[in-house]
Amino acid sequence: IEPYHSNLTNQDPNYLLNSWKLFESQLFTLFGDPNEVRKAEAKLDFLRMKEGGHVSIYIPIFRSLVPRIGDWGERALIHHFRKGFPSRILDQLASNPSIIDSLQDLMDMTLDLETRYHGRQNEKSNHQEKKPEASKSNSSHPQSSSSSSQKKKNNFQKRDKPHSSLLNKNFKLMNSEKQRTIKEGICTYCGGKHSLESCFKRPQNKLPNCQANFPAREKPE
Repeated sequence: IEPYHSNLTNQDPNYLLNSWKLFESQLFTLFGDPNEVRKAEAKLDFLRMKEGGHVSIYIPIFRSLVPRIGDWGERALIHHFRKGFPSRILDQLASNPSIIDSLQDLMDMTLDLETRYHGRQNEKSNHQEKKPEASKSNSSHPQSSSSSSQKKKNNFQKRDKPHSSLLNKNFKLMNSEKQRTIKEGICTYCGGKHSLESCFKRPQNKLPNCQANFPAREKPE
């Protein structure tokens, strides 16, 4: 400020008020960073947005660097703006047939894509939270299926024993059924059409024949 202070004593104060660019350039010469442009260009060149980042944060950072780099031109700014995007946004832009000719249009489009992307991510997270409840309800089905299979097994066992009503608790023919089979000439042992005494399957009927095949033991003297 000291150079301007000397000018104030020798010239009209309007000299400073009407020469803002000169005042700004002198302030930058005295207090500014001589490498500000290079540093801003380097920051802009290496500016990257993370895969899970937000465009709403990336855009203000990009905008803050643009005034420091001078006049790059619209196409160069669009190129560097796109270069910092993660692959998910580049894929979304590639699927969009619209032709973008201005940096502002590109910023507006990426903000819209960003809103859709995070909205879809919220839908996925809500769907994942509902899945455990569905799995709990599905876990009850094996029990019901096992109970139904047990019922089928019991029904099969009942059908497999059609004559269970003819037996007593000792698994022998009831007296009424025994009298009926004797009257009809049916063997009460095997169910054949012969008498019980002549049944060849009955062990008691086989025993005499088996003993007859063996010679009698001689008594010791």
